[in-house]
Amino acid sequence: MNKLKRHPKVIRVLREIYDYVLIIAGAAIVAANVPLFLEPNRVVSTGVTGIGMLAYFLWQWPIGMVTLALNVPLLLAGIKWGGGFKFFFRTIFAVVTLTVLIDVFSGWLPPIQSDPLLYTLFGGLLDGVGIGLVLRGRGTTGGTDIVAQLLSRYRGIPFGQVFITVNGLVLLAAIAVVGIESVLYALVISFVSGRVVDFVQEGVGYARAVIIISDRYEAVRQAIFDDLLRGATILEARGGYTAEPRPALYVVVYRSQVTQLKRIIADVDPRAFVVVSEAHEVLGEGFRSVHPA
Repeated sequence: MNKLKRHPKVIRVLREIYDYVLIIAGAAIVAANVPLFLEPNRVVSTGVTGIGMLAYFLWQWPIGMVTLALNVPLLLAGIKWGGGFKFFFRTIFAVVTLTVLIDVFSGWLPPIQSDPLLYTLFGGLLDGVGIGLVLRGRGTTGGTDIVAQLLSRYRGIPFGQVFITVNGLVLLAAIAVVGIESVLYALVISFVSGRVVDFVQEGVGYARAVIIISDRYEAVRQAIFDDLLRGATILEARGGYTAEPRPALYVVVYRSQVTQLKRIIADVDPRAFVVVSEAHEVLGEGFRSVHPA
């Protein structure tokens, strides 16, 4: 590792390779989800892929090719107005990989149609893991993401509002094709997928961030260092009622250390004000490396 640190170009190349491995893996998982869980159960995905699925249900057009055809003008618009070819190359790579693999996998992956609970939960799981990996690779799956980015940049329309509106229209159209029951399953999949994407991007929530406001903050800080071997950051704060300076301690600990930390604080200053919140991902000294895994 020390030798690699002396060669920043090598590190950049390795990071680029790592990103594209994530994009390929994520696109493959999202693509496999379509013939495994979604298409055989007539559950429509959201965004451009959902439109491709509707075309398949209505006219038997290949889902991947329709999705790619719809993405082409969006990608061209993104290249022209969204930051150029270099900025969108990862998205182009992800979209092409995803759409090609959808049709490839449709030929040989066996459909799973046994239980609605099974295919909705696992459909959402695969969708979320795949999209999360693509995002970790600094790419996107195109479609609605591009529309939302452009409208947000040039019209000031919030990203989330565009995303919800477009996906809502796709699902409304799907009611006429696959029925309300399949659309309700699609909503469950979308919800599960969103939670899993957050999990893949932000981590498992193994750490806790703690803010401590105490008149004896120096003694609390020393006790935390002595007993937990954890450092603390002193934040310059001011009391809202008295307007007097009241330094606050910011500490990050493992989840298993929270009880011990609270006991330390209680022993030093039982009147301390303590806020404990979840930290999804902690990078740096004492935790994971700041470099991509």
